[in-house]
This record gives sequence, structure tokens and C-alpha cells, in this order.
Amino acid sequence: MKKKVAVIQSNYIPWKGYFDILNDADVFIFYDDVQFTKNDWRNRNKIKKEGGTHWLSVPVGTDLNRLISEVKITDDKWGKKHFKTIEQYYQRAPFYKDYKEFLEHVYIEKQWEYLSELNHYMIKTIASDFLKCKAMYEVSEKYKPEGKRLERLLDLLKKCGTESYITGPSAKSYIDEMEFSKNGIEIIFKDYSGYPEYPQLYTPPFEHFVSVLDVLFNTGNDAPYFIWGWREGQRSNI
Repeated sequence: MKKKVAVIQSNYIPWKGYFDILNDADVFIFYDDVQFTKNDWRNRNKIKKEGGTHWLSVPVGTDLNRLISEVKITDDKWGKKHFKTIEQYYQRAPFYKDYKEFLEHVYIEKQWEYLSELNHYMIKTIASDFLKCKAMYEVSEKYKPEGKRLERLLDLLKKCGTESYITGPSAKSYIDEMEFSKNGIEIIFKDYSGYPEYPQLYTPPFEHFVSVLDVLFNTGNDAPYFIWGWREGQRSNI
């Protein structure tokens, strides 16, 4: 069986599509030894509220001359603010209380120095403990990839020994499939279309592009169904 690998920058409480890819992977590599980008998903995401969505942003300063793995959190009060905001909008969600202890640990009890440390912890806990994903986790620094952009990504994939690379649909616009094929690597483009709606607070309208916390708080153990199980009609895998 081919080892399936996904390589993605760590994001702050990512949307369900991020975990859809992670669930398909045998090995999930955090690609954080690359340039940090401003106003991106690395340090912010959206949650649902009355009339639309609300941005949650982790304060990291304005310096763009950093790798993602080098980005430090610049304010020690942000966690309590995020916790209060999440509770404000989701305390009436049917399964919010099931995850409150996790939120308190992340936002109240812990002090995070680096953005990557925070992101890795939240992603791995949500994926492994709540969604029961089976992927192994690694960091790209381990392989010391060389080259620029796609050349660097290809070098990373070759060094980790994969024959199958999973990525999002937007990669079709910049990936050279022939180059990957010449190196014995199949590309699997994830299809984000068709996600079913679930009972979501503050609808209509229904909003798919919010943090995975939304589907967890609203559906609990059925969250895997609304992320990937619906394709096979699997109501719950927990």
C-alpha cells in the first residue's frame, strides 16, 4: 500500500477541510519552516456569530521576515479573550460543554510562546482525540528540504519516502503534475465540494468556511460524518 502524505502549514483552529485532508493521510507533515505570511490562516480563523462570522486572531506582531516556526505570540492576554468570545457565541451549542475542558486548558491554563506550538497542539488534539484520525505527525524541519517552492516541496516528499501526496484543490493552479510523476509521486487533489449542512447556530445562512470548532460544538461525536463520513454514508466513527 502506498504511504499517503499531506504537507500543510500549521493553521490556527483550521476549518473542516484541513482535517478532511489530515484524515486521508498516513503521515501529516507540518510545513512550518517556510515564510510566514500576513493576514493568512496561520494565526487567525473565523467562528459563526449572529448575522455572519467573527475573526479570532492570535497576536504575533508585524514582522514578515520570519519562518512560521519562528513566530512568537506577542500578548499574554489573547487566550482569555478568545475563550470568552468562543463561549459567548457557542455556549448554547449542544456539545459545547464536551470540549470546554480542552478550551480552558488551551486558553486559560497554558501560556504559549510560539504560534507553531499552539497550532500543532490544537490540531493534533482535535484530530487524534476528538475526530479519531490515525495519521502520524512530523515536522518538515526533520527532513531539511532544499530548493525553492515546488522544488523544495518535491525534495521533502522524496526524502520522506512517499509515493502519494494529498493536497487541496487550489494546488492545481501551481503544481507541475508531470514533474511529480517523473519522480514517482502521485498527486491526490482533495475535493471540498458537497459537504453536508448540519444544525448550525445563527442560521441562515449556513457557513462552511469557519473553524472546525463549529462542527464539533454543533454535532459532537457525529463531526467525522460531516467532514468525511458522509461520502460513504458513515454516520459516526467514534
